[in-house]
Amino acid sequence: MTAPLGTPVSPWGGHELPAHIVGASPTRAPRKRRPGLWIGLAVGVVAIGAVAALQTTANLGYDDAEANFESARDSAQVSVTNLQQSSDALTATSEIANQLLQSDTGVLTDPAAKEALGAAVTEAGDLASAASDHAAVSLPDADPKPTFFWELFGETDELDQDADDLDQLVAELDAEVPGLADAGTSVEEAGLGFLASAATAATAFEAAHVSAKNLDIIALRDAASDVSGAATLDDLTVPSFVALQDAAAQVVASEQTELAEKAGPLLGARLEIEAFARSLAPGVLLEFDWNPIVNNAGENGSMGGLTTWWWDEPDRAVIELSNSVAEQWPADRSKALVAHEVGHAISVKCEDMYDSSTQDSIEKWATAWAIGMGFTDDANGVWAYGYPPQSYIDASYACR
Repeated sequence: MTAPLGTPVSPWGGHELPAHIVGASPTRAPRKRRPGLWIGLAVGVVAIGAVAALQTTANLGYDDAEANFESARDSAQVSVTNLQQSSDALTATSEIANQLLQSDTGVLTDPAAKEALGAAVTEAGDLASAASDHAAVSLPDADPKPTFFWELFGETDELDQDADDLDQLVAELDAEVPGLADAGTSVEEAGLGFLASAATAATAFEAAHVSAKNLDIIALRDAASDVSGAATLDDLTVPSFVALQDAAAQVVASEQTELAEKAGPLLGARLEIEAFARSLAPGVLLEFDWNPIVNNAGENGSMGGLTTWWWDEPDRAVIELSNSVAEQWPADRSKALVAHEVGHAISVKCEDMYDSSTQDSIEKWATAWAIGMGFTDDANGVWAYGYPPQSYIDASYACR
């Protein structure tokens, strides 16, 4: 191959590369990096930060909502407990009142008081039942805490709603409690009024059955005192009321027995004499026995009397009279003898007015008392025991 002119020829033959090929290589410009990678990384970092922030916010919000929910639930539980306790208390009071109604024989109680108590018990029963149903409400529980922020946000909203519902429930349950308390007060007041009517009636009942034995009358008084002293309806209320009614029944039975023993042609005179004696000694509980012979007297126109009395409360005595006292009634001598015996009986009210240490002074006192009451027939004790000291007669005026 012929070399072009001006081109050096190698002595070894071959060929040379063109200058533009074999010459110095041109400097290569630096390759530019694309900005998309950095932007992607930055976006990734921002996204991760945003997610972390959302997760943190969601966690904190959920924790606050859960704490608020638990507080609301605790308050609701307290309200449920209070309502149930109030319902139970009303039910207990109503049950006592209902037992009073069931055990009432109608002997002593006022029908109007009984009707009022029945109405109060009925109303209380309805309120207590409704309250107990409301207190049986099932309170919600918080579900396990979610993991992801989108779940946390949803559960937070639900907890907030549940807390609001619980607050509303608390308001509703608490609003019922005062009504239950008022109903309990109504039942108790009606119950105490019912009991008071029976206790008060015992006095008139006693007066209507004066022929009953003293101890049965005393038992009636004691039972009435127990009932009238009640300040609340409790475990003792019903037994006390039943005891009062039993005492009243025993008074009736006792009187019937006494009247049966006094029955016969002298019954009318006997009862008149007993009423006469009671009129002379107001406040002294008197019981009477009748026999053919008393204190060795009763035959051939004679009359006999014997009195036993007790210094302790209440003022009481038992007067025994011979049938002849009734047979001669209402002669002055019968009245004088009865007055003498009442003088013994009424001494329970005036024991400090005379010397009770000897039988003679005791009899002189009874005679003086009869004289002081205006009974001057010798059957007043003068015939049997002699005339009493004027000091006894003077003292007897203060014993009435």
